Amino acid sequence: MTIDDTALAGLRATLAADDYAMEVRPHGPGVQVQISAGPEACADCLVPKPIMRSILHTALGVPEEAIELAYPGDETGAAAPAD
Repeated sequence: MTIDDTALAGLRATLAADDYAMEVRPHGPGVQVQISAGPEACADCLVPKPIMRSILHTALGVPEEAIELAYPGDETGAAAPAD
């Protein structure tokens, strides 16, 4: 599968305005999408994952169920903050 970066340009610009970045890579029949936060990221600015999957589906033409989506803090094995 080839990723259409042109189709993602507007979404990347919108995310960047709130200090987020998005990496998209092919994965089997679908895609893996990692959204990462910069130091000035707006914690309340990301839409819920189901809405983001719908946006990505429209932009890429990939079925929503074939989109693996990770948001900041979703990293597996991340240590819990110390008290």
